[in-house]
Amino acid sequence: MRFDDNQILRSFSAGKVLLPVIIGLGITLVLILRGSDLSALDRVDWTWASTWWIGLALLSVVVRDYAYMIRIRHLTDRDLNWWRSFVVVMLWEFSSALAPGLIGGGFLFAIFILNREGIDAGRSITVITFTSFLDGIFLAVMAPLIVLLVGQEALFSGIGVGTSMWGSSVYVAFWTVYVGILAYKLFVGYALFINPTFVKRALVGVFSAPLLRRWRRSAVTTGDQLITASNGLRLRKWNYWWPALLATFASWTARWSIANCLVHAFSNGGSVFDLLLFGKQVIMGILVLVSPTPGGSGLAEFLFNDLLGMFIPLGLAPTLALLWRLISYYPYILAGAILLPRWVRRNVLRLDGKA
Repeated sequence: MRFDDNQILRSFSAGKVLLPVIIGLGITLVLILRGSDLSALDRVDWTWASTWWIGLALLSVVVRDYAYMIRIRHLTDRDLNWWRSFVVVMLWEFSSALAPGLIGGGFLFAIFILNREGIDAGRSITVITFTSFLDGIFLAVMAPLIVLLVGQEALFSGIGVGTSMWGSSVYVAFWTVYVGILAYKLFVGYALFINPTFVKRALVGVFSAPLLRRWRRSAVTTGDQLITASNGLRLRKWNYWWPALLATFASWTARWSIANCLVHAFSNGGSVFDLLLFGKQVIMGILVLVSPTPGGSGLAEFLFNDLLGMFIPLGLAPTLALLWRLISYYPYILAGAILLPRWVRRNVLRLDGKA
């Protein structure tokens, strides 16, 4: 598999780096001007418990990234050391922050990163495709599990964009997105573990239709990637699967616990782990995956304000949404902006003989 280095790296121009920041901060500013009441901070009784919750939020970020590092090291048979694993994770998160989840959230760039870190193209495709599948397993399991444990009425009540549970646009959108994700992951699972050749032929056949022909080449590439990944996974044993699956569940649980911790820090109470609050975060996390904006910018802040506002002192939700993104999103844009130039010099220009 050959990569067009220039085309890939052009995806990280200054304008594209700033776009999600501008969108996110713009929506946050609108929300703050429309409904924020900073005087509510005076009614927050800041205690050592509040500091503890802020610390747990930061720890959740560390656990999220550390679990990803463990996963990428394990799936590459530890060919990456800890520092290179950290760089891969940070650049992958950086690319995901700049790419809409609707188009894969940096999937191709992740393959490019691994390949330039010395992992051959076939193994790079296998690892990244498999990690994407593992993420899908978590989503497929967690969404119905949280609905079963908490209940639909509790999860979808109190949402401002809908008038009732069944008529709520959030309710309909959530299950529509979930079914779409589940169908896609089942499709990928069939390709990876049962019949990748049939899937490639089906893709090429569908995209040979006149209206879809412009994407036929991409369909061929996707089919080839699935075949390559399938061949790379067929001979693997159980000890290859379970650590990666465990790391995936740990990382996603930590990711969706950040908001939980921040809300507790400012709400003066609550259980150690509020399942309803976590469930609202699951809804939000799944909906953001299909945002057409980079990294879910704008939609994420709006959903935080709307879904979690019931747990937050009146007037503080928009401000807390900004704090949440400052902890869980913007640091990856900053880290990528710092790491990418040096990584390009070392792993792209030098290897291509241009430096």
